[in-house]
Amino acid sequence: MKSGVRALGIAESYRERRSTLAGVVTRASRVTDGFAYESCTVGGTDATDAVIDLFSDLDREDVRYLFVAGIALAWYNVVDLHRVSEATDRPVISVTFEESPGLVEALETEFEGEELARRKAAFERQPPRERLAVNDQTVFVRSVGVDSSEARDAVRAFTPEGGRPEPLRVARLAARAGDDFRRQAADS
Repeated sequence: MKSGVRALGIAESYRERRSTLAGVVTRASRVTDGFAYESCTVGGTDATDAVIDLFSDLDREDVRYLFVAGIALAWYNVVDLHRVSEATDRPVISVTFEESPGLVEALETEFEGEELARRKAAFERQPPRERLAVNDQTVFVRSVGVDSSEARDAVRAFTPEGGRPEPLRVARLAARAGDDFRRQAADS
């Protein structure tokens, strides 16, 4: 992959009722050249819209891929990867870092009625996770708008070491810092 190819990594940090989403534009050469923030409701259903808004706020036509850290942000606020891909006209690659049996059982434990039905429907529309070895780590990838081979290549190209793609690593740091700043500002 050429060193100038850019990806937008989106990660979150939450405490209390709002989750801070950070978006970081990173080149395959590992140079970061853009940041944006959005928020979504912890336990809500607005994460998909927040991801789309974050991409729109950046107004970066040079972004080729969107990486999302997980699929259920902010305590089961499920991201609809298909909607994000359609709205942004970009491939969307969700990367998770732990093996799990999936979300359905956890959703059934935490929600009921329409709240459960809405989350399950969104989750069940998403593509299955694929195991991927990256450097000395294993990650789990879902992709929309790109074939599995290209998604695997993109994840590896943006992961210089370990198993966390650089756009997601930096976005996670930025989200935590943004969340801390938001809390401190609210306390003062």
